Amino acid sequence: MNVELLTGLRVVESSAFIAAPLAGMTLAQFGADVIRIDMIGGGIDYARLPLVAGGRSLYWTGLNKGKRSFAVDIRRPEGRELVQELATSPGQQGGVLLTNIGVPWLGHELLSKRRSDLISCTIEGNPDGSTAVDYTVNCATGFPFITGPGTRDSPVNHVLPAWDLACAYQAAFAIAAAAMNRVRTGKGAELRLALSDVAFSALSHLGMLAEAELLLQERPALGNYLYGAFGRDFGTQDGHRLYVAGISLGQWKSLVRACEMQPAMDRLQSQLGLDFTKEGDRFQAREVIAKEIDRWVGSRTIAQVRHTFDEHSVCWGQYQTVQQALAHDSRVSSANPIFERIHTLGVGTHLASGTPVRLRGQARHPTAAAPVLGAHTDEVLMDVLKLDSAAVGRLYDAGVVAGPERDPLMSSGQPFSLA
Repeated sequence: MNVELLTGLRVVESSAFIAAPLAGMTLAQFGADVIRIDMIGGGIDYARLPLVAGGRSLYWTGLNKGKRSFAVDIRRPEGRELVQELATSPGQQGGVLLTNIGVPWLGHELLSKRRSDLISCTIEGNPDGSTAVDYTVNCATGFPFITGPGTRDSPVNHVLPAWDLACAYQAAFAIAAAAMNRVRTGKGAELRLALSDVAFSALSHLGMLAEAELLLQERPALGNYLYGAFGRDFGTQDGHRLYVAGISLGQWKSLVRACEMQPAMDRLQSQLGLDFTKEGDRFQAREVIAKEIDRWVGSRTIAQVRHTFDEHSVCWGQYQTVQQALAHDSRVSSANPIFERIHTLGVGTHLASGTPVRLRGQARHPTAAAPVLGAHTDEVLMDVLKLDSAAVGRLYDAGVVAGPERDPLMSSGQPFSLA
C-alpha cells in the first residue's frame, strides 16, 4: 500500500541495477508519477535472476512496482530526443530526471538549456565518475574485515546491498527536497550522488572514521557479538536459534530477569570489577555473560524461551528463512498494512510491499505491479508529450518506440499475456 504525498510530481527514470530503480520506486510509493525509460526488448537487468518459469525477472519486477514504462530506442537520435523532451516537459509537474546511466545527452547542463528549473539526480559509483557497484564499494569500507569471523586473509561480505539501499533512499529524499525547494524558489537543482560517498559518509556517522583517526584502532571481528554493548546468538534445546540484545539499560535488566541470572551477574561484576549498568562493561564481559545465557536458553525449547522473553519484554528475535517468515511471521503478511497481494503479469499473484512508512490519517492506496516493457508508451507520447495519433504512428513504424508487444516475454511462447 502507498501514500500520495508526492502527487503532482513526475519523475523520468533512466536506470539499471538497484539504487536508481529503488529510488524511483520509493518516489512512486509516495505518489509520484515515475516513468521508466526502457530499452525496446529490455535493458541489462530486465532478465536478471531469479526468474519465474516464463522467464520474467522477480528482481526487475520487484524494483519497478508502480511505475509507467516507455519503451524507446535510445541508441537513435530520435529516441534520445523524445527522452530529452520528456525529461524537460513543461509545467510544474515535470522537469525531474533520475538516472545512473551517466550519458552526456542526459547531462544536466545540456537539459537545463531546455528547462532552466530542471531537477536532475545522477547516481554514480565514485565521485570522480568512475564505475563501482555496492560490492566493490563495500570491500573498501573495512566492514568485511569485521563481519562475522572476517580476517585480512578471508574477509566476509554481507549479502545485503546496503549501500545501494541507502543510496536509493538518499536520492529519493534529495529529489523530494529539491522539488519542494523549486515550488518555493522556482529554481532547479543538479544533484549528484556517489555510491561510495554514501558508504564512507556512513563510516563517519557511525563514528568509525573518527575511531580510526583519533583512537588509532580497528574494530575486531566479533562473530555474532554486538559491538559496544551485549548481544549474541544462542541455540535452544530443540534446535532453534535466536538473537538477544541488551543495549539499553532497560533491555539489559529485562534479559537478566528473564534468564534469572541476577546472582550470577552480581558475582561476575564483583570478580571482574565491572559495572553491568554500563554498556561498555557489558561488552567487555560479553563472553562470560554469554555462558550464563547460553546455559539458560540451551536448556529450554523455543516455545518456553518465547513465553518467558515476551513476558519480560526482552529484545530478541528468532532466526528464520524467507520461506519460514512467509509461513509464520505476521509482519510478512497481509495482516501488515504495508503488504498486499498483487498480480504481476508473467509472474502471478504474490505478496508485495508498498512504502513501509505508516502515516496516520493518510489513506493508503493499492500498489501497482511492475509494468511490461512499453505498457505506457502510448500514454506518454499522447498525454505527456502531446503528440497526435499520426505522429505516434510514425514513431512506431520507424521502430523508435514500442508497445508491450515488443516485450520479449510476450513473444516467448510462454503463457504470458496482458489479460
